[in-house]
Amino acid sequence: MNVLLIHGLGRTPLSLLNLERRLQQAGHRTELFGYFAFNESYDRIVERLQIRLHALAMQGRYGVVAHSLGGLLVRSALGSLPIAPPAHIIMLGTPNQPPRLAAHAWHLPPFQWFSGQCGFNLTSPDFYAAMPALQAPYTIVAGICGPRGVLSPFGMELNDGIVALSETRLSDQDRIVQLDVWHTFMMNDRAVQETVLQCLQENSLTQLRDSRNRESLKIPGFLVEETS
Repeated sequence: MNVLLIHGLGRTPLSLLNLERRLQQAGHRTELFGYFAFNESYDRIVERLQIRLHALAMQGRYGVVAHSLGGLLVRSALGSLPIAPPAHIIMLGTPNQPPRLAAHAWHLPPFQWFSGQCGFNLTSPDFYAAMPALQAPYTIVAGICGPRGVLSPFGMELNDGIVALSETRLSDQDRIVQLDVWHTFMMNDRAVQETVLQCLQENSLTQLRDSRNRESLKIPGFLVEETS
């Protein structure tokens, strides 16, 4: 399967090389999508991502693995244009709810400079309220080894050091994969990588099973339409 990997805020595609290598070893064809938030607006990044997603969709089934802000970029890109959705989206530590730390960080000039519109969006309830619904199967992976206690900004809530467990949730029905990893480097963790591979493998098996089911239903002279 073709798999697009998207890094998080303040990182580069280099942060995903280890995960990319693991996916390639498993037989997937990979591509890295990069951006620099300090000199490119969120909207412009989304526009470029839409072009890449459309090109992948034209090649057949594809998957997306997105770290942190990358998950929000995917949600925005898929929601504003009629692009064939991925077979599966794996979000690693993506803040699908406004992250509390972003509101504090935005008061620091260095954060404002390197995060730009992307950083401001993380602080905006209006941005999250306008986020389109996700129309593709997805898995959320959240880290839970962040600091807790009276001195932690998260109190006693599980977190990955940057994003709280509750902030990764898209809906009350989500079954979040919780792993003992930190936010910044979670993509390099073996358990995270195995989770990503399992998600992609399950979709490949589903595709094969559906294909075989369609073959068994074919009758000479009739055409069975494929359903997405």
